[in-house]
Amino acid sequence: MGPCRRRDDVKHRASRALLADDQGEQNEVQGPGGEPEESGGPAGDCRQRQEEEPHVLADPGAADDVPSGPTAIVVPERLSDVVSGGSHQLGGTRKEPGLSPHVIPIEHGANPLRDPNNILSKRSVYFDYDSFVVKDEYRPLVEAHARYLQQNRSARATVQGNTDERGSREYNIALGQKRADSVKRMMTLLGATESQIETVSFGKEKPKNPGHDESAYAENRRDDILYAGE
Repeated sequence: MGPCRRRDDVKHRASRALLADDQGEQNEVQGPGGEPEESGGPAGDCRQRQEEEPHVLADPGAADDVPSGPTAIVVPERLSDVVSGGSHQLGGTRKEPGLSPHVIPIEHGANPLRDPNNILSKRSVYFDYDSFVVKDEYRPLVEAHARYLQQNRSARATVQGNTDERGSREYNIALGQKRADSVKRMMTLLGATESQIETVSFGKEKPKNPGHDESAYAENRRDDILYAGE
């Protein structure tokens, strides 16, 4: 029995005693509906406090918010809480503004240098006759390899300079070295370090195409980019 119920019983017994002593005299004030008004009395105050106290209702979805197990991973609803501006791919998760991240599988051991759909799988830069100037069409290729070296400081590359068969051996060795140095210079300007890149010239000693016409010569006037460990 609660404290409010006990006070109601005490009041009721006291009222019966007063009615026995003072016949016809009524101590309780009748309310508009014939029920005793309980304003000001202990029971009324108690009931009033009960009515004023807020009822705490259990959140039906609260149980879903409690992580099960020893750990929980919180995934943000909006990617703007994590990253801002444009689409991002971090840790195997594609992140787009305003959307929840979509987890994409990562192939462990995948090598972008050998992916035929990746520009890094292309390794040759071709030159005009008797020239060591990198043509505009090959600048994106050189830049891609420079960025790869910049992002992978432990990577090491060798640029091999080659020429066609025309000219003396000495002249072609010097021309091949100029071609290799030209590509290395561009890569270092784009973020790679000097220590990451070595250069060597084979002159006309290592043709890609053994033919003796202009189409063969065009294939042989080139730099080849090789990475350590391949």
